[in-house]
Amino acid sequence: MTSSIVMDSVSKQFTLRHAKTLKRMVMRAAKGKPLKDSFYAVRDVSFEVEQGESIGLMGHNGSGKTTLLKLASGVMRPDEGEVRVRGRIAGLVELGAGFHNDLTGRENVFLNAAILGMSEKETRTKFDQIVDFAGVERFIDTEILHYSSGMRMRLGFAIAVEAPGEVFLIDEGLAVGDAPFKKKCITKIKELNQVEGRTIFLVSHSVKQVQRICDRALVLEQGSLAFDGTPKEAVKFMRGDEDLEDEDPLDF
Repeated sequence: MTSSIVMDSVSKQFTLRHAKTLKRMVMRAAKGKPLKDSFYAVRDVSFEVEQGESIGLMGHNGSGKTTLLKLASGVMRPDEGEVRVRGRIAGLVELGAGFHNDLTGRENVFLNAAILGMSEKETRTKFDQIVDFAGVERFIDTEILHYSSGMRMRLGFAIAVEAPGEVFLIDEGLAVGDAPFKKKCITKIKELNQVEGRTIFLVSHSVKQVQRICDRALVLEQGSLAFDGTPKEAVKFMRGDEDLEDEDPLDF
């Protein structure tokens, strides 16, 4: 099969600066303390995602999940190794990132859709289903400044899932709204994968989200790939023999 995403010995390093002012720099230097340190957010990670595959990326906070997703999306470039993605990328690296507070919901739909690669004609065709999915019909001509964070996120999700692309990236995008909306999100993501054949790459802390959406899971530990297998095996790897059913019933 054709690979949609290839990570080949990928590493990404960041620098921590301990002094932001000249005074602090002089004081640290006088005490023999370093002015900066470097660390690897992602280190020597290699894997392939096949076209049409649905894969979840798991790991504890600070393990490098979001950095790896940004490398896949092209937002960041690796310091070492190579990232190859086949096809157009759509997704939810940051929900509602293109929204403008002074514009109405209607205007922001067209703005955000254009940022995600949709033409004005495509947006007009899909406008009603975007608004209906987000559940913001009554407020669509209100400035988005007055939207709640949940409303903004629902609208951002509704736009993103209509954007063109063979690869769909999601960073905690399903952690928005109440339980019924989360169910709608999961149903839509499954449709993108199983009906439209899109490759899904999901970063999530939710065990149930990964198990319900993905057929494969990766686990990162301190920036390195520690596990690659089925979602259930990945959860066991992270939790040992803990009962997988002991979860919040609203964690869809």
